[in-house]
This record gives sequence, structure tokens and C-alpha cells, in this order.
Amino acid sequence: MEVGRALLVPLMVAAVVCIPVVIAVLICADELVDRFAGRWAQWRSRHRERRTIARLDRAVEADALTRNIDLSRLDRPDRRPLEQLATELRQLRGHRVGGPGRATVWHEAALASYDNRLRLACAALGITQHLDELTGVDRQIERVRVEGLLHRAGLILPGSRPEPRQRHR
Repeated sequence: MEVGRALLVPLMVAAVVCIPVVIAVLICADELVDRFAGRWAQWRSRHRERRTIARLDRAVEADALTRNIDLSRLDRPDRRPLEQLATELRQLRGHRVGGPGRATVWHEAALASYDNRLRLACAALGITQHLDELTGVDRQIERVRVEGLLHRAGLILPGSRPEPRQRHR
């Protein structure tokens, strides 16, 4: 019985000391969760970028080995980084579809810029493209084909791969 009382007193003191800490945590819980969620999202984004770059490295190295390509020719100072091309392609992809309120000239300029970035990305990855030779619907089909090849090489563009359909119940 004495041992129980001896343990009860320190437990009660610890509980009284911890109550302000528990209250402070409960008050700040939303802020802590928001901060953690923000850091988690940043980490996921950086992790996804690293995985994409690693996939691109593996795809380029494998393709270079099968085609006996010298990769040192890609390390020129005038060559744009592939990460920058990927970012620009993602930004321009949304603009090329267009929307109401934009002039036709603006849409054509956005599409020409998008095609130029596709050409540069294909040159960087050693992918054959025929965007220069085609017009109209044929060029649109070639654009989709090139996007698919870039996707397969590891350069993921939003909407370049159909999302899996969800069941409706």
C-alpha cells in the first residue's frame, strides 16, 4: 500500500506539470499540422523531381548504350538544361490549349513556342521528331506522338498520359 502511495505522488506531480504543455499543444495543433503538411508537400515535390531526373538519366544512358551514342556531345555550354525545358514545356502546355479572351495570334505563338521546346527536348534525349515537316492535323498527331516518347523517356507532362478512370457507384 505504501509503494502505491509513493508512486501516486510523483505521477500526480508529473500530471500537473504536463497539463500546460498538453493545453499548448492542443491550441497550436492546427498550426503544427499546417507546417508539417507544407514541409511534407515540399519534400514530396523535391522527391518527385529527383525521381524524374533519375529516370531520365537511366533512359538516356540506356538509349545511348543501345545506339552507341557519345553522351559527351550533350554536355555543351550552349545546351539548355533538360530540367528547364521540362518546366517550360509544362507551363506552355496549359497555354497551348488556350481559352476564351486570347487572340488567335497569341495561341499560335504559344503553340510555336511549345513545339520549339518539344524539338529541344527531343534533341537533348536523342528522340526523332518530325514537327518541322508537318502541318495541320498531322502536326498535332506528331505532337502527341512526341509527347508520348518524352513520357516514356521519363519527362512527364501533365495530361500526356491518360489518368486511370475511377468507378462510379
